[in-house]
Amino acid sequence: MPHLIEVAFKGNRKDFFLWDADELPPVKAAVIVDADRGEDLGFVHALGDLAAKRNAGAAHGYGTAGGVATKKARRLATDEDVRKANELRAEDEIARRKAMERVAANQLTMKLSDAEWQWDRKKLTLYFTAEKRIDFRTLVRELASMFRTRIELKQIGVRDEAKRLDGIGRCGRQYCSASWLPELRPVNLGVAKDQRLSLNPSQISGACGRLMCCLRYEHEFYVQSRKRFPKEGKTVKTKRGEEKVIANDIFRERVTLRGEDGEQRTIPLVDLRAELDELGAPLPVATGAFAVVTAEIEPEVEQDFAEATIEAGDDDLSETAAPDAPAASEQAGEERRPHRRRGRRGGRRNRSGRGRTEGGSSNGAPPPEGGGSS
Repeated sequence: MPHLIEVAFKGNRKDFFLWDADELPPVKAAVIVDADRGEDLGFVHALGDLAAKRNAGAAHGYGTAGGVATKKARRLATDEDVRKANELRAEDEIARRKAMERVAANQLTMKLSDAEWQWDRKKLTLYFTAEKRIDFRTLVRELASMFRTRIELKQIGVRDEAKRLDGIGRCGRQYCSASWLPELRPVNLGVAKDQRLSLNPSQISGACGRLMCCLRYEHEFYVQSRKRFPKEGKTVKTKRGEEKVIANDIFRERVTLRGEDGEQRTIPLVDLRAELDELGAPLPVATGAFAVVTAEIEPEVEQDFAEATIEAGDDDLSETAAPDAPAASEQAGEERRPHRRRGRRGGRRNRSGRGRTEGGSSNGAPPPEGGGSS
C-alpha cells in the first residue's frame, strides 16, 4: 500500500503525494513528483503519521475536501535535478520582471507578487493581487508567446501574498502564516476589542496591511482567561468595604480595585478570592459575556480574494477575476420601514408666511392688470 508524504515547494506551497516504494524518503529530501502535465521538484516536509494528520487538518489537505491524494512522487531527485531546480529559481525573478513590463504596457491595475517555473519548464505560474476585475486575456497571450510555454495566472489575497513571500513580523519572528499557521482565516476588529488592544490600525496590522493573524488564534485564550476574573466596572465587597473593579491583568493574575475614598490597590486574584470567600460574597465573574460578543462579531469587511487561475496554450481562454462582493440582503423577518413620499418642490401648500396670498402671487404682489396670467 503506498505511503502518504507531504512535499513542500517554493513560496510555502505544499501538497500531498503517494510514495510507492517500501522505504520512505528522508525528511527534507528532494523528490520528483507528478505536476500539471509534467513533473516538478519539491522537498519532503512530512511523512508517516504526521503526514496523515496534516492531510486531515491542513487547509491544503485532501481530508478536509473529502477526497484522497492521487498524485504520486516518482523518485528521489539527483544532484543534477537539484542543480537544475536552483537555476530555475534564479530565473523566476527575471520572468516576473518581464511580465511586469507587459502589465504596465497593457495598463492593468494588478500587482505581480511572484513567479514560479515548473521543474520541467512546461508551465510558468504568475501570482498576482488586484482590487478590481481584470481582463488579462491579452496579457496571457503576450506572455505565452514571450516565454514559449503554458502560462497560469493565479490571483491570491494579500494574506496569501505575505505567506508566499515570507518575512519578519513586528514581533521579530517569522510570519505565522509562513511558518506554522495551517489556515488563513479572516480577522475582524471584534477580537481586538475583546483583547483590550488599541484600535489604531497601524498598531494591530501586519505587513500585509490587514489585522494580524495572531489576534484570531490568541482570542480564545483571552476569552477563557477573563472568565476567571471579576467583570470590570462591577463593585465587590471586600474587607475594606465596597470597591470597584478597575482593571484585570490576566498575565500577572492581578486585579486593580478602587475604594469609595478613591484609593486604588492591586491585589492578586487568589487573595481576592480568599477575601470574598471569608466574607461569603460571590465573585462577579463575567460568565457568558464573551461568548455572546464573539458570536455577534461581523465578518471582516474587506475579504481576501479567492484564488483564480487562467491558462494559456488552450483553445478556450476565459477571464477569471476576484468574486464580486455579496449583495446586501435583508434579514429574515425584518420589516421594511415605511417609505415616506416627499411632496412637490415648494413644500406644503398654504403654509403661513410661505403660501400664496388670497388673490395674489406667492410673493404677496397683486396680480397683473387684466387678470391675465404671466
